[in-house]
Amino acid sequence: MWLLFGILAILATAVNLILYFIGKDYKFAMAAGLSLTALTLCAEYSQLASWVEAEDWAALADVIPGMERAFWVLTMVSIGLNLTPVLLETRKNKS
Repeated sequence: MWLLFGILAILATAVNLILYFIGKDYKFAMAAGLSLTALTLCAEYSQLASWVEAEDWAALADVIPGMERAFWVLTMVSIGLNLTPVLLETRKNKS
């Protein structure tokens, strides 16, 4: 499930940026991108919790070290890309 949410978050972020650059209202796509990013993290957390309940320590030891860094980086990138239109619009309005 987290993979589906992750792919949808990437698509929503791309739509957000495209809408901004063609001059359309991008705010719904921005909210969708950030919301889907949050749902991705929640879905992955649920999967990890089910592995803990099943006491699948090998899966946890294999997945968590790499995924933890990846989720931090990808979440920061998602926030940055989704907020880029807001920052560009603010800078453009100041000029």
